[in-house]
Amino acid sequence: MKNKTLYILAISAAVMIALGSCKKDLAKTNIDPDHIDGAQVDPNFLLTTVQLSYTGSSTPGGSSWSTKWGGVGCFVQHVASTGGFYYGDKYQNNTGGMGAFFQDSYTVTVQPAVELYQLTLSKPQYKNLHQMARIMKAMIFEQLTDLYGDIPYSQAGLGYYSHIYTPVYDKQQDIYNDLLKEVSQATDSLDDAADHPTGDVIYSQSGNQIAEWKMFGNSLLLRMAMRLTKVDPATAQKYVKQVIGKTMASNDDNGIIQHIQSSNALTANQDAAQIFSQDSTDIRLSSTLVSNMKKNADPRLPVVAWIAYGVTGDDPDNLVFPSFTDSTATAQIGLPPGYIIGGLSPATNLLIVAKDSLPDQVLGGYSRISNNLLSLSAPSLILTYAETELLLADASLRWGIGGDAQTHFKNGVEAAINQYSAYGDFPTISDDAADNYYQSFVNNYGSVNLSQVNMQYWLASLMDEYESWSNWRRSGDMPHLKPTNYPGNVTGGTIPRRLNYPVSQKNTNLANYNKAVANLTGGDRITSRVWWDVAK
Repeated sequence: MKNKTLYILAISAAVMIALGSCKKDLAKTNIDPDHIDGAQVDPNFLLTTVQLSYTGSSTPGGSSWSTKWGGVGCFVQHVASTGGFYYGDKYQNNTGGMGAFFQDSYTVTVQPAVELYQLTLSKPQYKNLHQMARIMKAMIFEQLTDLYGDIPYSQAGLGYYSHIYTPVYDKQQDIYNDLLKEVSQATDSLDDAADHPTGDVIYSQSGNQIAEWKMFGNSLLLRMAMRLTKVDPATAQKYVKQVIGKTMASNDDNGIIQHIQSSNALTANQDAAQIFSQDSTDIRLSSTLVSNMKKNADPRLPVVAWIAYGVTGDDPDNLVFPSFTDSTATAQIGLPPGYIIGGLSPATNLLIVAKDSLPDQVLGGYSRISNNLLSLSAPSLILTYAETELLLADASLRWGIGGDAQTHFKNGVEAAINQYSAYGDFPTISDDAADNYYQSFVNNYGSVNLSQVNMQYWLASLMDEYESWSNWRRSGDMPHLKPTNYPGNVTGGTIPRRLNYPVSQKNTNLANYNKAVANLTGGDRITSRVWWDVAK
């Protein structure tokens, strides 16, 4: 991990030097910027940018805060809040917060991904780099379309090349068909005899970079295929069969982007940078998560949760935080979703939680995400062996393909626990603890079922909130989360199914926006469903 951190520092410095060099070169030469063909810049550095930007907005106060945690993390009940900003806890309207990810992605992530794709297209010296560009580009667009539905895809990011400034919104079905094709072809085209991209912060330090990318591509293809569980099971099964035996084989193959403590927004962990660099009294781990982990004696609870306390010194205005923390499992208390404390909004002053039922530290006494997971240098796990094995267990249970469901479930459960070693050595979860946790399911429930598989996926995807919400919707609403019904909510007391488009699209791309909204049953609402999320 230390070597990987040093590698990221070196790459970051190289990116800054290269950018400065490019500016100097362009200032000295008479080159039409519309004809830049990659000769002036090493596209390896763009791969670094694409991978880092995928993990979260580098815009201060951007989508990592306002969309990921303000909305989606609350939708899927990993976290809860009594604060008004966290609209997802009570299904309130916040078009700006929900649209932030759309705006950030097209500005910060899509543009460099398309640029990388274009600069490496039909260039033999960048054969593998181009395939990695295709895979990362597909991964970016999958996340976008999963959250919003129809989005600009085929024409997105091409303003520089094709002077297209108002891109059409492609239908999600068409997008998925192309994503599956792109990832399949790109993965099959990776060639160990060709280039080994140096800008790759995920696998370039692996002993077998190209083999790792093949497993990554096939695991992503599995995830994309399983999105079609409800809407197109035949296509889903086709691609599941295609990747059997080719996906990640252990946690050593996990797609991990290691961050560093840095003032550079791209290299720092944006969850920590935007939300948790200060003590937040607004967001806590939900009672749904904590109670489930307690119920099943989940060994991850002391790793992901803590109750933090501040102590005032001689100066009554000087609160030292955190002065000490308690991460023991028995001490953890989750905040119930949809609750407020008396005296806060709404104007009705609705008192849902009586003050005498609160922890001694009031809101401070509820569990928060621990600094094991939330620090500027904490890694982002973007695609994992655990998720892959649980998806294979799901496919086996549904369709009888992909191998033995119980074996995949065991692999997925134990890998999801052991993957926390990526966050550091303390506290340590032993292999025995992981095995005992799995055995408790065998003893208590017998044979595995779909509900158990997707409950474990929900647990394994903590910190990857977009993926957790997407899998919850595609799986048939598993685990079965109890929705809140806060006064004034905009969903009729149901968990949201998609995000609103940003208001800015009405100003900059109105005609195409209107066409996309017309394709949504119910319009641009968070109760409307994306194409693959059919009601069953």
